[in-house]
This record gives sequence, C-alpha cells and structure tokens, in this order.
Amino acid sequence: MLRYTAQRLFWMFPVLFGIGTITFVLMHAVPGGPWDENKKLPPHVVANLNNRYDLYDSLLVQYGKFLGNTVRGDLGVSYINQDRDVADVIRQGLPATLTLAGLAFLISVAGGIPLGVMAAGRRNKTVDVLSIALATVFASVPGFILGILLVMTFSVAWDLLPSGGWGSPSHVVLPALALALLPMAFIARITRASVLEVLDEDYVRTAEAKGMPPLVVQYRHVLRNALVPIITIIGAEAGALLTGSFIIETIFSVPGIGRLFVQGVMQRDYGLVTGLVLFYATVMTVVNLIADLLYASVEPRIRFT
Repeated sequence: MLRYTAQRLFWMFPVLFGIGTITFVLMHAVPGGPWDENKKLPPHVVANLNNRYDLYDSLLVQYGKFLGNTVRGDLGVSYINQDRDVADVIRQGLPATLTLAGLAFLISVAGGIPLGVMAAGRRNKTVDVLSIALATVFASVPGFILGILLVMTFSVAWDLLPSGGWGSPSHVVLPALALALLPMAFIARITRASVLEVLDEDYVRTAEAKGMPPLVVQYRHVLRNALVPIITIIGAEAGALLTGSFIIETIFSVPGIGRLFVQGVMQRDYGLVTGLVLFYATVMTVVNLIADLLYASVEPRIRFT
C-alpha cells in the first residue's frame, strides 16, 4: 500500500507539469491580452505594463520563468487583483469554495446513497420509479438552470432565501442545493445499480431467511459489499464539486476561487488562471488517490500492484 501511494504521488509531478504547460500555451495562444478588458488605455501605459510583467519577452523565455517560479512555489502575481500573489488570492477565495463544496458534498452523499438503496430494495415499485425519474431529471438539467429555478422559487416567488451574496448561513443554501442535485442523482443511480447486483447473492438471502430486519440487511450486508463503485463515483463527484463550481459561484456571487477563475479567463490573467488550474489538478489527483486507497478498506480482496 505504501509503495502504491508513493508511486501515485511521484507520478503526480509529471501530470502537473503537463497540465501547467498546456495551460500556459493555451492562455498565451488566446487572442487578446490582460489589458484588453480595461477601458481604452494609452499605448505608452500598455507598453509600461507589458514591460513590467515581462510580456514582451519571447514565449520560450516566459515559459522558462514560469517553470522556475512554479518549482519554487511561486505562482506569480494576479493582474486583476492589484499585483497580489496568486497564492494569496487562492487562499482568500478557498474558504468560500470549501464551504460551498463541502455542504454540497454532504447533501449529495446523504441524499444519493439512501435514495439508491431505497430504490433498489423496492425494485419496480412506485418508490423505485419516482427515484429513477428524479435522478434522471436532476442529471439532465444543468446546474446553472437549477440555480436559476431555485432563485425564482425560493427568492423571487416565496422570498425565503437570499438570491446571492455571502456572509450568513442562509446564503449557502441555494448555491449548495444547485451544486448538489446533479451529483446526488449520479450517486443514487450508481448506488441503485450496485445494490441490485448484490441483492441476488446467496448470503443476502441467507440473512433474510434468518429473520434479520430489512434495514440491517440492506445497510450492513448489502451496502457494504456494494461500496466499491459507489466510492468511485463519490470520489469523482467530490473533486468535481470542488473544481466545478465556476458557474454556480458566478450566478450566486459567491467570492470563491471558481468565480475568480472565470474572471481570470475573461481578463487573461495568466498567473491566476495557471495557478488555479494547477491547484484544481492537484485536488483531483489527491481525491482520486484517496478513493483508490479506500477500496482496500471496504474490499480486502483488492490488492494494488
């Protein structure tokens, strides 16, 4: 296990190198520059800004400086955040994103797994049909559409929750729901399919024949042996929730790193975009590693080679 973990951590560095290189090239290949979104600046001001940030250097020279700074842990400065270090900008927006993604993750897991188990235990009955229908609807509707519908319902029509902003627990509810419904639908569908496979095993019928309560059979015997594919989808959705909140944060004016990423792309903030992409790639790599390591804890027969 330790050897496998060390190998995965070692291969994380080539992956980050490749992702950083691709992001650097793509950002510089996009037409326009960091100052195009501002009001029309005089040519001498633009020239001074380009000289200050070494944007007149060749792409190869800029890439060499980028690699050297990244190896030292320096992600550069953000043009749109008054020359602040990219690391500081990420640290400032990370608490809001972690709060939003964490609550959405809890909602998706707490709702998806029981919904899937309940649907599998009542196969082809009303509960099963309704759960499949809800999961299909939530999986088919994009998150930003759900966000708009939630705002129209709970903020405009009923005036129960704020439509945007940040600072109080009530501000987290709508964006967390908009972010959680899609992964909850995926988790419910995978849980249902995985539980249905286990329900036909002999040991399940033996447990039922002994007179064990249905809930004990479902959650102690069935769910435990159906966890491997569920952990796979949960790990993928955990990373997606943390890295895929761009539109939701923009719609609800959440001061998180997803909203910063959108602003950075629109304004060609090379340092901010590259730093956030590297951060997202690191998060996804670590989350996938944790999911892989959890396999062995729920299924001892699994061995990594």
